[in-house]
Amino acid sequence: MDTETVTLDAEQVGREQLLALLAGGNAHMPFDTVAAEMPASAINARPRHYNYTPYHLLEHMRRAQYDILEFVRNPDYESPPYEEFWPPEEETADEAEWEASAARFREDLDAVMKLVKSSAWSLGAEIPHAPGYTYIREFLLVADHNAYHLGELAALRLILGAPPPERW
Repeated sequence: MDTETVTLDAEQVGREQLLALLAGGNAHMPFDTVAAEMPASAINARPRHYNYTPYHLLEHMRRAQYDILEFVRNPDYESPPYEEFWPPEEETADEAEWEASAARFREDLDAVMKLVKSSAWSLGAEIPHAPGYTYIREFLLVADHNAYHLGELAALRLILGAPPPERW
């Protein structure tokens, strides 16, 4: 019996798996499923024993993702202090602000995915302006952080009686 040996390009497989992780849909819901059709009544709701609202979570995700994206692509970028990764506790948003934040999150996620697709560097390579940091580390950080908070946002929607329209 003849058998063929299939050689996989580890770099390409890594890029494909990262893209799947960033897009969601495997072990966690995609961003657009979790953030879709957020009722206006839920955007600023804060359940008892919970530190933030859906809007706060969305803004935190957006700010953190943007920070990592800029860290990777801009050698002159300086991260803000940790306190600025969350909106102030009293900050609220209306539907238009929710949608604007979600749109910015999507744009930055698309930019991250475009970087992952780029063959200009190896995923395991150090970022030239950030010795000790690799592209794959930063892209996995985006995926991990997003997945964690997407799960949190999905649970918060359930607690508030405003589940995502399409859960699975």
